[in-house]
Amino acid sequence: MKKLFPLLLAIIASSLLAAGWSWAGGGRDYIYIVGSSTVYPFATVVAEEFGRTTRFKTPKIESTGSGGGFKLFSAGPGIDTPDITDASRRIKKSELERCRKNGVGGVVEIKIGYDGIVVANAQKAPRLKLSRKILFLALARNVPSPDGGEHLVPNPYRRWHDIDPGLPDFHIRVLGPPPTSGTRDAFAELVMMAGAESFPWLKSLQHQDKHKFKEIAESLREDGAYIEAGENDNLIVQKLATDMTALGIFGFSYLDQNSDRIQGALIDGVEPSFENIASGRYPVSRPLFFYVKKVHVETIPGLGEYITEFLSDKACGEEGYLADRGLIPMPAAELARYRKTAAELEPELKLQDLE
Repeated sequence: MKKLFPLLLAIIASSLLAAGWSWAGGGRDYIYIVGSSTVYPFATVVAEEFGRTTRFKTPKIESTGSGGGFKLFSAGPGIDTPDITDASRRIKKSELERCRKNGVGGVVEIKIGYDGIVVANAQKAPRLKLSRKILFLALARNVPSPDGGEHLVPNPYRRWHDIDPGLPDFHIRVLGPPPTSGTRDAFAELVMMAGAESFPWLKSLQHQDKHKFKEIAESLREDGAYIEAGENDNLIVQKLATDMTALGIFGFSYLDQNSDRIQGALIDGVEPSFENIASGRYPVSRPLFFYVKKVHVETIPGLGEYITEFLSDKACGEEGYLADRGLIPMPAAELARYRKTAAELEPELKLQDLE
């Protein structure tokens, strides 16, 4: 039996390594989270509270963008991969398929609340009133011809005043998220596609050739009018505070926490406020999620407890500390549903339900 014991250990270790688990460093005693820059401040606040009030270590969190987070998360199970990825959009079918291909079964989807996407500028600059049509014309690579013809031309607009005489006469320059960002995906869907649909002939194209329409709507300028500013939204806020002509795109929480320095533009006549986003009046809002590897819950100390803290009344309830940071709480019935999902950790995701 003494001779068999080392052999059994070797077999078990080989099996775990084959499944993607790494024993390097003797295991991991903290939670590892990646993902959305929008969810990052919420996840960080919960992590700090969790580390301060429980016996577990404060989780390690990296802001990689939603797309970057899903890439790391779906690489496989094991202590060298994230336990949770935060996202400002829902997981894509291709990303869930990659999880399954790499042995990450049991992906649990948890909604944490809602957020608005804002277009902001310096508090001391003129407050802008924009429509989604104006934003499409300002940022799309190709736009409908200014002569009214039903054809596209390379974007000719250089100044906001060129699009609408009522807007300021300064250069179009918008700092925004990169392609890996869930905010970029949501902005494309909620703003750029809606702006393109304001032209009847483009809206009809959506029914004729959905792929072509999407390409037109989502392809952004590369001539300096749209500037990819990375995944650190705080850097965009800092630049806006000192540049009276630049605009920035990011989640509502960054506006809420920096209202002394920046202001949000009205979109289609609606102010980006907590109340307007919660009521559904603000047109550019989206749900926020995190995704959990079920297999890690029994392996990583405190993972289940961290999820419980995140969904507690004191964190994401109507009077919770995350609402103070700009998170728009879920209705009570919806919150109860996701608490049940978190308690049972039974994955409800189905490939056919995803895009």
